[in-house]
Amino acid sequence: MKFRHIAGDPMLDLVNTVGWRLGGSERTESLNTFSDVVDWCAESSLIGGDEAAVLRDLCERDEAGAERERRQVIEARERVYALLFEDAPEAAAHLAGMFRTAIAAADLVRSGEGWQWRDRETDLRSPRHRIVRGLVALTQRGDLDRLHQCEDAKCGWVYLDTSPRRNRRWCDTKDCGDRNRARAYYARQRAKSI
Repeated sequence: MKFRHIAGDPMLDLVNTVGWRLGGSERTESLNTFSDVVDWCAESSLIGGDEAAVLRDLCERDEAGAERERRQVIEARERVYALLFEDAPEAAAHLAGMFRTAIAAADLVRSGEGWQWRDRETDLRSPRHRIVRGLVALTQRGDLDRLHQCEDAKCGWVYLDTSPRRNRRWCDTKDCGDRNRARAYYARQRAKSI
């Protein structure tokens, strides 16, 4: 897989397509091309293989349109981050507007025991529309009290803390956790030697 899926919800994994979110100049973007957006959607089961091929073909025919869509996906990602972690009402209003656009291009259809949105056509907007519908669904989860941000000073990745004691501190114990434990250990050793 090209992207990490550690957050407990695909839409939180989308938020984590920014590396070192809180790291200032170290911040890195993982969705650099429309193809990256398609790859993320495929890994997150928002689009199938045939749709991915159609989207890549559409991208080749309309690179400017694909780039506009990529930017709008990033905007939606940043709006949901602001809504969830900064309690920004303007982000909620903007996301609601994006949601209205996304559902206007889809039908609510029966799927097994439930209902789901189905786009009327596959076009360059499809990834954004599916992502926006997923982001709105994320905001309506009943377990957002478990939403947490990695305690690394620069990381900023987010996740649902499903640990029994709700004491998960790091996005990944083998990454940020190990780095921060090592940093704390060396700081203690330095303090002892002074």
